[in-house]
Amino acid sequence: MNEIDLANERARRARRSVVDMAAGAVGCHLGGSLSVLDILVAAYTVAAARPGTEVVLSKGHAAAGLYAVLHQFGLIEEDPAPRYGLPGEPYTGHPSQKVPGVRFATGSLGHGAAYAAGWALSRRLLGEAGGAIAVVGDGELQEGLIWETLQVVQAKRITGFTIVVDVNGGQNDGYVSDISALPDLPARFAAFGFEVIETDGHDIEKLMTAITPGERPRAVLATTVKAKGVPAAEGKASSHYVKIPPARARQWKAAIA
Repeated sequence: MNEIDLANERARRARRSVVDMAAGAVGCHLGGSLSVLDILVAAYTVAAARPGTEVVLSKGHAAAGLYAVLHQFGLIEEDPAPRYGLPGEPYTGHPSQKVPGVRFATGSLGHGAAYAAGWALSRRLLGEAGGAIAVVGDGELQEGLIWETLQVVQAKRITGFTIVVDVNGGQNDGYVSDISALPDLPARFAAFGFEVIETDGHDIEKLMTAITPGERPRAVLATTVKAKGVPAAEGKASSHYVKIPPARARQWKAAIA
């Protein structure tokens, strides 16, 4: 199995695991976990080939997707789905350092991008290889800390920093376009000196090419679909957070291609 086929197979398995978490004790942020999942698979594939590169899921409410991907890459040994959301277990609704493979606790929106920029800068100051890939949501771009981070990245010329935006068009209270629209998004990132790449957020091969660092800090705008892979929930605002019965989980997993 070649690298791309392996990545796609990891994504399929991870999607089924996320559906299992949605059928667990507390449910999960299904829509965002599935929209960002291919981005995470691509990011961890790129990071595996570049020692010292850290992946930071800034949109921490998509923790179910992160745990599923970490398991597929062997960073979490056991299947996290049966333990997700249970009292005393590390697999909570937002990721923390208690989970293998998670360096920074995230969930307070905007902070993960700043952590990633700091990590990338530290690699350069220490003369060590590596950088950082920050994965954020388009709704998360409403946080001022994101734009303050971009200013620091530009001022410090942190070339080892890549920010990937999961552009799924939705957030907790509805559609991004209805709450705080993001016109001219590529131009906004370009104004901070970023190389901007727009791509299909569900094409892992294209994502890997886009995410790989270049000579400038890079912004990857990845267009995605909420709840991608589950036809009954795709693109629906109601998929943001769900709790489903086991019978429906079996149906949804069977539909994942």
